[in-house]
Amino acid sequence: MTESDPMQQLTGLHVPLVTPFAADGTVDLVSLERLAHDTLADGADGLLALGTTGEPATLTAAERATVIDLVGGVCAEHGAVFTVGAGSNATDGTAEALRGIDPRADFALVVVPYYTRPSEAGVVEHYRRVAAESPVPVIVYDVPQRTGRTLSVDTLLALAALDGVAGFKHASGGVTETTVRLLAAINTSTPGAVSVLAGDDPFVGAVLALGGHGAISACANVAAGEFAALLAAWREHRLEEARVIGGALAGLASALFAEPNPTVIKGVLAAQGRIATPAVRLPLLPASDGAVAAANALVRAVVAA
Repeated sequence: MTESDPMQQLTGLHVPLVTPFAADGTVDLVSLERLAHDTLADGADGLLALGTTGEPATLTAAERATVIDLVGGVCAEHGAVFTVGAGSNATDGTAEALRGIDPRADFALVVVPYYTRPSEAGVVEHYRRVAAESPVPVIVYDVPQRTGRTLSVDTLLALAALDGVAGFKHASGGVTETTVRLLAAINTSTPGAVSVLAGDDPFVGAVLALGGHGAISACANVAAGEFAALLAAWREHRLEEARVIGGALAGLASALFAEPNPTVIKGVLAAQGRIATPAVRLPLLPASDGAVAAANALVRAVVAA
């Protein structure tokens, strides 16, 4: 990443990389490194290590450290933004992970505490604590369908006002009233200070149209160039082109998420020869042949368009 205010850098396309596995079940570092280089070469602005798409819960501590080290090195080589997933549903554990984050990291992606379902006030205090202890700016990962905790606009704006919070991965399951009000408030009251990145791939184009600042896109593992083109079209006010690209990518995203993520994405990457196997770790099972074939056909159509 270039040397400037990191709070101003949370824009553009950031790709949460899959963690490829070899035939013997070990982490396939050769495929991971190749995918990381290719994704940045295709137009991504940054990479995310150990996002949900990377299956971090199924990795050992040593494997997680190896993935972080590899992805951090590739980002440094390209001058790209490097983000690390470091959140859990325990405040002390999250703070400890952040204190030990890789020194090359530019941002930490920290999920809203899941399963325990704290109050909204408790969520704010969680982020107040972890952001204060983090050596890098924090991205709030708001994904209520996974966490079981829906946050109001008032709570999201309270989080945006915390020192050390750079922005949001907004994955509320669609474009909701909350999406509209959050973007309107941030772009009106604190333009440039806090970012909102689209986190639901079928709705990236819609969030950008409402004033979103970029995307954290799992589907960009297979179509980084096309997602980068979508962001560029909105940024450069080529509206009709942006609508066309966004519509095509929304359909592709639905196909890639037809079965639990990242199973179809890995299936497509393996079918294309970009990773060695489509393997995932339990409790996930590999995607069905039909889902992979359908998604791969859409990938070819979108890339050829």
